[in-house]
Amino acid sequence: MQKEVPNISIIIPVLNEEDYIQRVLAKILENTCTDQIMEILIVDGGSTDRTVFFAQKFGARVLSSEKGRANQMNWGAKNASGDILYFLHVDSLPPPGFDTQVLKVVEEGIRTGCFRLKFDSPSPFLGFFAWCTKINRPICRGGDQSLFVDKELFETLGGFDENYKVYEDNEFIGRLYKKTPFKVINDYVETSARRYMEKGMVRLQYHFAMIHLKYYLGKGPENIYDYYRKNIAL
Repeated sequence: MQKEVPNISIIIPVLNEEDYIQRVLAKILENTCTDQIMEILIVDGGSTDRTVFFAQKFGARVLSSEKGRANQMNWGAKNASGDILYFLHVDSLPPPGFDTQVLKVVEEGIRTGCFRLKFDSPSPFLGFFAWCTKINRPICRGGDQSLFVDKELFETLGGFDENYKVYEDNEFIGRLYKKTPFKVINDYVETSARRYMEKGMVRLQYHFAMIHLKYYLGKGPENIYDYYRKNIAL
């Protein structure tokens, strides 16, 4: 008997992202190569612009949630029907055949993983940090690389820790690494360098490094968020 191919639910948390939502949804439709994408869930944290309008225009299912990426992604996962959850940031574009590549890894028995990263910028500085995403270690992970995870495994681990207003992706991925083999697919999600352009590349990367350091030194989510709010938040 042929093994049933799992379905994928794509989950995208948003808040006032009218400039990016059409781009990512168009790219998903363009780069999908199977019939296994069950749904695209746009989890809105209270947008006041046209984000929801554009999401519905593309046929995505829109869910309303309490603001905060961890809250939004958990709510998306709770309402997802697919066997595989694929978390994607609104300013990150999946590669051609991303669904085929995820399903191939899952068929091999791997339950979670991500893609490598490249920026929409020619900067050698950002290029170096993008290159580092090929390294299969938790320190080299981040939400911009997207994340696929077996829904059962996601639920077993309790999902994203909603105490983390930032760094929720890294904290959860760290738990995944401790639980099961993690796959870095050798293809690229292209993400926007907009934050680096706004804040300054070296300055922003320094602050991200400090947040990593704080986490590895055992600082809690409030301490990390306080640092983020003072040094990074717009």
